[in-house]
Amino acid sequence: MVVEGRVTGIQPYGAFVTLKDNTQGLIHISECRHGFVEDINNYLKVNQRIKVKIIDIDEYTQKISLSLRCLEKKGSKLEKIDYKVRCEHKHFWTSRHVETGFEPIAQRLDTWIAEGLADIKK
Repeated sequence: MVVEGRVTGIQPYGAFVTLKDNTQGLIHISECRHGFVEDINNYLKVNQRIKVKIIDIDEYTQKISLSLRCLEKKGSKLEKIDYKVRCEHKHFWTSRHVETGFEPIAQRLDTWIAEGLADIKK
């Protein structure tokens, strides 16, 4: 989803953007534009109004990841690379709060060992 926001802060790792409903999102420096970005201050300024694409929402922490890179126009020398896959990544659930411990690993260990040995014998 493409939304409009205002840059409220800039750090070496990215820019914070306040969206219409006063929620805060982050444009990581790698999502600023295609290619290497040495200094995000060369592309964004505090209080600048920008359109960004929401690429990730963490359901538990309510952190919103934003991208300018996904909205770049085609026509650059990087056009041949398909960035659509990265830009349409959605992640609304994490297992951060699931406490299963090592039990699932222990249950699958014998199967994994057998598969590994079978691969070696081939």
